[in-house]
Amino acid sequence: PGPVGAATIARDTGLPRSTTYHLLSELVAAGYAVHLPEERAYGLGVAAFEVGSAYLRHDPLERLARPVLARLVEETRQTAQLGILQGNETVYLLKEQPRSPLTLVTDVGVRLPAHLTASGRAMLAHLPAAQVRALFPRSDAFSTRTGRGPTSLRELRGVIAAERARGYAEEDGQVTAGYASVAAAVFDHGARPIAALALTFGDDVDARRRARLGAAAVAAAEAVTTRISGRRPA
Repeated sequence: PGPVGAATIARDTGLPRSTTYHLLSELVAAGYAVHLPEERAYGLGVAAFEVGSAYLRHDPLERLARPVLARLVEETRQTAQLGILQGNETVYLLKEQPRSPLTLVTDVGVRLPAHLTASGRAMLAHLPAAQVRALFPRSDAFSTRTGRGPTSLRELRGVIAAERARGYAEEDGQVTAGYASVAAAVFDHGARPIAALALTFGDDVDARRRARLGAAAVAAAEAVTTRISGRRPA
């Protein structure tokens, strides 16, 4: 459930301390574990999260999410997308468009900085703080596309905390000037964020309409969570 000290790991596994430290070093090098020196502990790395989620992230997740995205587009008449986290990037798996689609940079297979996208932040908002820190260890991890968006770990934490409290993430002109998005996380059986559903629209949409689109994204994400036998965090 959280970072653990090497001594505790050695005790629980019955391994010698020297062996435990050696294996942990190998896991850190491969991305399966993260060393947190300030806490004198080790946590799960990005590679462990990706392997644990690999089955649902691909064909089953896409098949189960596609009809939900199609209904969301029909309901809102906006472009809907399904994205996942890979490292500190958002990767888009699905895209459904209305009859009069927007011209967007996002498409299936496109990667974008997770801290700029609504989809990415919807997932980051539900990751442990230590994992977010591991994904954004330095200031150069905070790239920009339009000069907008979080530029430090402290700022990112503030943004995702507010979005977690609201129930969905929102970006406005951070990916492409003139466009905005709202997104909500999809959770697996362990209540971990495995994907996110997003709606993208012109930035001239007013606040009340955006709130309705945010609620629609949340409802759709909850539907996908149920379809994959997942559960929301307590």
